[in-house]
Amino acid sequence: MSVKKISEAILGVGVDDTTIDLFESQYPVPTGVSYNSYVILDEKTAILDTVDNRATEPWLANLTEALAGRKPDYLMVSHMEPDHGANIARLAALYPEMQVVGNAKTFLYMDQFFGADAVAKERRVVVKDGESLSLGTHTLTFVLAPMVHWPEVMVSYESSEKVLFSADGFGRFCAVAKFDENADWASEARRYYLNIVGKYGPQVQALLKKGRCAGYRHHLPPARPRADRRSEQVPELL
Repeated sequence: MSVKKISEAILGVGVDDTTIDLFESQYPVPTGVSYNSYVILDEKTAILDTVDNRATEPWLANLTEALAGRKPDYLMVSHMEPDHGANIARLAALYPEMQVVGNAKTFLYMDQFFGADAVAKERRVVVKDGESLSLGTHTLTFVLAPMVHWPEVMVSYESSEKVLFSADGFGRFCAVAKFDENADWASEARRYYLNIVGKYGPQVQALLKKGRCAGYRHHLPPARPRADRRSEQVPELL
């Protein structure tokens, strides 16, 4: 999967993994999965999530292409699960001036996963529910989404383009490259939801209510295929 243009400023730099047959060693994924990661290019440059260690090299290649010589100012961490965050320490070492954005629980997990020295205290931007960060014309607002489906999860809402970077709440099984726009999107979305986050239904519904208030047009999950063209269907499926 090469760099994908979401908009003039938002680029998809994720990677399809078509070599995996079982997601989390139990859910069949005959066409693989996608590890989604994004770049926002503005006065400040932000990377939203990393990818699994299985896809490090192609992801770094996509990232280099998307950045086109720019150095990222921020890495936004929505979720610490390895298919989202395995390359946090590697990216922090690669770009030593980059700041890392997360909530208080994000950094508790980060210290446990990578050690306290992987991201120095002075590089950490700790955000609270509802706080915003301006990149220039784009502004990200952070919404905590605990137990959707880990305690530290948060989503990011970009207000100028009305894009919700939605963490694990609204994913779908299947690799993006293998995804047919005319395929039965709903059944795989339901299968994903029921198996991965279904037992946290009340927390997902609470997140949906916040999303309705924001009036987002598109949602881009950091793992598994994005569903931005069908965002209006998500509440109906749940």
